[in-house]
Amino acid sequence: MNKLIVILGPTSSGKTDLSIKLAKKFNGEVISADSRQVYKGMDIGSGKITKKEMRGVLHYLLDVANPKKRFTVVQYQKLALAGIKKIQKKNKIPFLVGGTGFYIQSIVDGIVIPEVKPDWKLRKKLEKKTAEELYKMLKKLDPIRAKLIDKHNSRRLIRAIEIVLKTDAPIPQLVRGPSSNQFDILEIGITKTPEELKKSIHKRLVKRLEKNALINEVKKLRATRLSWKRLEEFGLEYRFVAQYLQGKITHQEMLDKIQKESEYFAKRQMTWFKRDKRIHWVKNNKEAQKLVKSFINKK
Repeated sequence: MNKLIVILGPTSSGKTDLSIKLAKKFNGEVISADSRQVYKGMDIGSGKITKKEMRGVLHYLLDVANPKKRFTVVQYQKLALAGIKKIQKKNKIPFLVGGTGFYIQSIVDGIVIPEVKPDWKLRKKLEKKTAEELYKMLKKLDPIRAKLIDKHNSRRLIRAIEIVLKTDAPIPQLVRGPSSNQFDILEIGITKTPEELKKSIHKRLVKRLEKNALINEVKKLRATRLSWKRLEEFGLEYRFVAQYLQGKITHQEMLDKIQKESEYFAKRQMTWFKRDKRIHWVKNNKEAQKLVKSFINKK
């Protein structure tokens, strides 16, 4: 069995819940495709699934990296492919689930990612620039990548600029590798209206801040000698809670910024996904089940 099912969608769209229902019904196991859930200790802010929520479904690619170290898409691709093969060997169906477009694309298209070594001299030069200046620079060099990147994340902006300058090619123009044909793939996307997403983002935020859970998680990460700079690089909840704890913003500003940035992030994710015409967009579990059933029965 060489089948692979992808469940994707913007933040807070219900990917986790849907994937568990489908994996339970169709004898599957889950591989996470989330760039923050790979890190140990980043549970609440990244929306990492709990043991209870897993309902016995085995999960891969959670807690595999130290947040002090950079985890690359090259590392992700290697571990995810190994996980897929492991699941298939058990005659089970691998479900690749998440919202990190680049991670998903690395598997679905089997792209060969340029292993660009860090250029410390260039980085030092770029580090002197503000995020705004870096974003303008990337926009000129690679407008497609600029549309999809977190424009406040200096580290990611520097890395994107570094790759373009070192390879003389914009990031999305990546070579499709042999693994692009090694799986029979079904891509399912969860569609929600902006209003629905806004509500679910808010509901999730309220839940994460109950009993100061999210704030305590950031304090815990900080206690492991994780710098404020590194915490802010993780974006969204981590960036604004870190700023709040440093006294840079008020509690209310923190809430407003997380909400606004999460909505903007969801928009960026959809921009990325909408480029892929192979995605079947569904509104509910019933529609997804129908697609999976016919995909599995297809010879």
